[in-house]
Amino acid sequence: MHDAPTVPTIPGWRLIISDAGRFWAIRNRAFPRTALRAGTEPTVDADTFEEVREAVAKQEEKARDAVEGVPS
Repeated sequence: MHDAPTVPTIPGWRLIISDAGRFWAIRNRAFPRTALRAGTEPTVDADTFEEVREAVAKQEEKARDAVEGVPS
């Protein structure tokens, strides 16, 4: 019996890996309106898991800054 491969995760985001191997992350809950107005993206994509994880972190930081009123 073989163990299933571990699928990487990003808390609060749904991860999709395309047939071509591209990574997509979609936020599970909507960003606050203030964050969306600041240009925060609830969907990001990248070639690798590390890159998509970095893209998610940037969006979360941008959302936090928008909500807290700190310019990016």
